[in-house]
Amino acid sequence: MKFVHLSDLHIGKRVNEFSMAEDQEYILGQILSVMDAEKPDGVLIAGDVYDKSVPATEAVTLFDEFLVGLSRRGVKTFVISGNHDSAERLAFGGRLMRSHGVYLAPAYAGRAESVVMRDEYGEAEVFLLPFVKPSHVKRYFPDEPIDSYTDALRVAVSAIPLDGTRRNILVTHQFVTGASRSESEEISVGGSDNVDAGVFDAFDYVALGHIHRPQTIGRETLRYCGTPLKYSFSEAGQEKSVTVVELGSKGDVRVRTVPLKPLREMREIRGFFDELTSEAYYSALPRQDYYRITLTDEEDIPDAVTRLRAIYPNVMRLDYDNARTRAGIDFSAAEAVEKKTPLELFREFYVRQNGRAMDEEQEKYLAALMAEIWEGEK
Repeated sequence: MKFVHLSDLHIGKRVNEFSMAEDQEYILGQILSVMDAEKPDGVLIAGDVYDKSVPATEAVTLFDEFLVGLSRRGVKTFVISGNHDSAERLAFGGRLMRSHGVYLAPAYAGRAESVVMRDEYGEAEVFLLPFVKPSHVKRYFPDEPIDSYTDALRVAVSAIPLDGTRRNILVTHQFVTGASRSESEEISVGGSDNVDAGVFDAFDYVALGHIHRPQTIGRETLRYCGTPLKYSFSEAGQEKSVTVVELGSKGDVRVRTVPLKPLREMREIRGFFDELTSEAYYSALPRQDYYRITLTDEEDIPDAVTRLRAIYPNVMRLDYDNARTRAGIDFSAAEAVEKKTPLELFREFYVRQNGRAMDEEQEKYLAALMAEIWEGEK
């Protein structure tokens, strides 16, 4: 049995105010070509279908066309919502679509929907668990101790009636501890959204969404497939792909990737303005790609963006790297946000805004207020 694993389409996304609609239409067409070549039994779309919970009409139309293309190929399609999606909106029409082989997970209501498939090796069950927060799960399991995302997923997974003789596949959208993020992802302060990988040990394959860089966590079969497109310059050096998962008999799972080639690449170039605008330099570059340009001139170049876009039409970002800009960087404060608690982050913010630290009474009040807010979100 063969599956193609996708996630984080982020249809409707804008990057540095550039619409990615044309690029997304192109890459979804390329993915349909992969379907024609691979002829999978199913497609697993692990959340963040859209970039916003209320997507634009253009984005909905594009995803609709993609689903129609999959359905016409006779491929069963399994879709869950991610943290960017509205679970209720994404699931609209789900019961009607099942008859055409499209399975849209409803909003979480204490159970994971599932579909049983069969081949020469027996049955395989696909479970659909959309993005959940501790408060979502606590609502249906009020007597369970749920104080973290790991607790929430442990309880949600333990409620899934697994048949150990079947091959069990989970499609979910969470941040599993150990995954490497990119700049285009949302980050939770203090790493509060981390989920321990051991929660998913009972599944033969876990199709993860949420992280934009393709990677495995601990084992080959606990995998993020990554985005089909690059959505930040931190991803400029990555090769995007779709993940192909082949299941033989119980315990026999093979994973490989099929590379994707975008309509436009993301590139980073740096140098003096006169160098980057010389024909000898730019004639060797694909000028329609998306660019982050870093100028190393000591003086600002008048109207630099406009002049650069005359040569590189899709300049997304312009930076300077020189003695003046380097003098303004405080590398000692460049710790990862996830490593600091919310209270530590607010302390830094308070000092920057007020020029002095909070007193003991203010800290106690803030800590109590944060605890109250955190408790309300569980």
